[in-house]
Amino acid sequence: MTSIREPLHGAEADAVREQLREPSNLTISVNVARLLLAQHEQVDHRDLYAVNRAHGALAEALRLVLRAVDAEVPRSGKLSDLGERCPAAQADDPSPCDGPPIVTVYAPRGEGADGCGHHAAQLLAATNNTHPVALPDAPVGAASEVFKAAASLRYFAAHQGDGR
Repeated sequence: MTSIREPLHGAEADAVREQLREPSNLTISVNVARLLLAQHEQVDHRDLYAVNRAHGALAEALRLVLRAVDAEVPRSGKLSDLGERCPAAQADDPSPCDGPPIVTVYAPRGEGADGCGHHAAQLLAATNNTHPVALPDAPVGAASEVFKAAASLRYFAAHQGDGR
């Protein structure tokens, strides 16, 4: 056996170096994400506290992994901070999209703007003689749902808070 004061060389040094090597940020975040997923895999959905705790843990796990690969999302929670919104979103309306575009809102002269359910409904409520047409990959009944949502909004909801 060699003295701890003697320097290690060759395979012995490589083995010790490997044991002392720090894991990467990605490795750490993946391990934490796995742990959080395992802890919250079975959640009683009738227990609101447990659901909220699981949601927070899963959101944090995803945030850690995204940070490790330099793709972290801003903490504001606004999708608009991530880039462009759907074409139906009004420029002075700060609300985020509620999903991908599902309908095209057509004006009488044939112009159209693709929109998520939220912004398409606001556009319908804000303009006269427009109608929604579901996009080919939209869920069944998307145009009807947007039309019903628009009927429950006040005129130009974007200028009046949430419009309800």
